[in-house]
Amino acid sequence: MTIGEVGEKYGLTIDTLRYYERIGLIPPVTRSRGGIRNYGETDCRWVEFIKCMRSAGIPVEVLIEYVSLFEHGETTQETRKRILREQRELLAARIAELQKTAELLDYKIANYDTILVEYEKKLQ
Repeated sequence: MTIGEVGEKYGLTIDTLRYYERIGLIPPVTRSRGGIRNYGETDCRWVEFIKCMRSAGIPVEVLIEYVSLFEHGETTQETRKRILREQRELLAARIAELQKTAELLDYKIANYDTILVEYEKKLQ
């Protein structure tokens, strides 16, 4: 697949894909004689993994560390697992905060006509 096709498939810009390759989040992609990137199945799996991790809010710096550890082989499995656990805990905390915010919004919506209109008048 070309970089454009991969970008379209995963909803990423060409610049993002180039950036991810440049900083080592995805391994160097095989190129044609003309220098055109040719993404294979393994490359696409890396793109999908990185996109998933970024969608979970994992910082680029943490992913760079994770990928570097991965490249060092099986001896880093526990460290990689620890990183994933830590990131899962951070994600759970963010989800809890978002849930609180959603509940507050639900309350405001449910009580808008009776309570919030009067409260907002005081803000003017």
